[in-house]
Amino acid sequence: MSKIDDQHPILWQPSEAIKKACNLRRFETWLNTEKNLKFDSPEALWEWSTQHPADFWEAIAQHLHVTFHTPYTEIMSEQGMPDTRWFAGSTLNYAEHVFNKATSGRPALIFKSEQSDIVAVSWQELTDNVSRIQQYLIAKGVAKGDRIVGYLANTPDTLAIFYAVNSLGAVWSCCSPDFGASTVIDRFSQIEPKLFFASNAYVHNGKVIERSTEITDITNSLLTLEETIIVPYLGNEKPKGVWKQLLGAEPQPLSFTPVPFEHPIWILYSSGTTGKPKAITHSHGGVLLEHLKYMYLQNDVKPGENFFWFTTTGWMMWNFLQASLLLGATAVLFDGSPGYPDLDTLWSLAEALPIHHFGTSAPFLTACMKKEMQPGADFDLTNLRSIGSTGAPLPPEAFDWVYQSINKEVWLCSMSGGTDVCTAFVGGHPYLPVRKGLIQSRALGCDIHAFSEAGESVINSLGEMVISTPMPSMPIYFWNDPDQTRYRSSYFAIFPGKWCHGDWIKRIGKDGLIIQGRSDATLNRKGIRIGTAEIYAVLDKIKGLKDSLIINLEQDNGEDIMPLFIVKEADVELDFLSKTIKSELKTKCSPRHVPDRVLEVDEIPYTLSGKKMEVPVKKLLMGISDPSTMNKDSIRNPAAIESFVKLLEEFKL
Repeated sequence: MSKIDDQHPILWQPSEAIKKACNLRRFETWLNTEKNLKFDSPEALWEWSTQHPADFWEAIAQHLHVTFHTPYTEIMSEQGMPDTRWFAGSTLNYAEHVFNKATSGRPALIFKSEQSDIVAVSWQELTDNVSRIQQYLIAKGVAKGDRIVGYLANTPDTLAIFYAVNSLGAVWSCCSPDFGASTVIDRFSQIEPKLFFASNAYVHNGKVIERSTEITDITNSLLTLEETIIVPYLGNEKPKGVWKQLLGAEPQPLSFTPVPFEHPIWILYSSGTTGKPKAITHSHGGVLLEHLKYMYLQNDVKPGENFFWFTTTGWMMWNFLQASLLLGATAVLFDGSPGYPDLDTLWSLAEALPIHHFGTSAPFLTACMKKEMQPGADFDLTNLRSIGSTGAPLPPEAFDWVYQSINKEVWLCSMSGGTDVCTAFVGGHPYLPVRKGLIQSRALGCDIHAFSEAGESVINSLGEMVISTPMPSMPIYFWNDPDQTRYRSSYFAIFPGKWCHGDWIKRIGKDGLIIQGRSDATLNRKGIRIGTAEIYAVLDKIKGLKDSLIINLEQDNGEDIMPLFIVKEADVELDFLSKTIKSELKTKCSPRHVPDRVLEVDEIPYTLSGKKMEVPVKKLLMGISDPSTMNKDSIRNPAAIESFVKLLEEFKL
């Protein structure tokens, strides 16, 4: 048995029937017929897609019937990153491609929340609502380039608002209503919005949280606003004010404004926990091509399927989720807590609809594993084709749990990408096996490598995640960054002309990949770099340990201290758990992986998008940042910071 087979055994193999029926096979057949291209391996196709990017992206546009209102004069300019320009001269519209898939044969959307039953939204209903909102926007003088913002829950109304905004070439930006007012103001104040749509409440863990105070604070702080439109959240509420007025309008035929390929589609944001969030601006055409490519080739989404991803509007996966409509699938929206009233909620929904593609976070799957749940036995999940996982590295044991406790035939698509490109760099591949602990492959068109400090591509060794060839969905710019200073310093400062994403990645053999956490949170132990994901992969298996966060603090004398912060079960003794942790890390990893101290805290702080706040905690404990200047509204559980403030005072770390 080879080393990779020993360390990463195969858990799933696609059958020949699956390979023959998948979209990737259709694409390869089309390339052979139309372009006289033939590839003898997945690696050969990937190499062509990255070495001939202009040909690859034009093939995507042609094969998936992108509607260009005016033709392009050049596919890809010769300038390197970040100055590459795509499909110059062309015009198109993202929303138009969504509504090109409208049909009476299936719903456009399916919606479920903590407080509502399952609701199917027909294409006619969605079209009518988008039309009504579009008419209102036109009456308000909304034009190409105007920024329209939302403080909205994950509902069909929110999607309708976005499509209306997008149809006119206006620029969309949205925050989830669980964001604090200052967090929203920090984001929206940068882009000078014209109109503001806001949910008056949201629900979480069975509680309705009213947001009128936050809406007032945001409205008063955004001086460019011409109007705030309140969107009622609860199903028993009657529409009021402008929302009632626009919903009463007679629907008109939808119109779509063609915009240049690189016209802004939306503005997403970095976490903003310790500084001003970056206003990451994407393009209509770049996002359209990337979403078509990923959903079609890497996710194998097909017409008539139900595509679900658990997300809020504050995470880029909300934007990614709606891309399923581009392929003729029905988008499944869920609003609320995935653990309310218990962790069965989403699995029950998967059975009821049924869901064909189930997207979630690695922590959700890990939580189900730790509860020793058996969704495959408790629910009929025979229609489930794929399980998508992102947001954090998925531990190897969770791979085993999926195949032991859900379905031996399901396709587990662990993926990793980012807000920066609103897609995944690495993820599923319908031809390749799923191996324990490994992401299947690099995405087509994504020239990704693990780079050593010397700037060399390495295999079977930890390196910086670097992209060497431009992609259309890379940001066109950061808003209010006219000389691109922040943009260039964010991605191109380490390896000039190449995108450095800030993740540690390891390539295993020809295809497999492991993400080892953020490179700025790397544990540097006596010159040895350790990815935090290596530590968490072991800790996730320890009973009695609820959560953890590890950092490494470098000292002026060249020494370092590596504390591990844990949240334990109430009935577990700290000393016993600490000894277990150290023993497991020493045995499963190495003595260098063993923390110098194990410290109990009340909870681990997370960003609003669900990332452990390793770097902000490190800066806090090193005295680099002041807790009073930390933006608490950009933290999902701001009270968690107080435990670390006490540690700073008591332990002088």
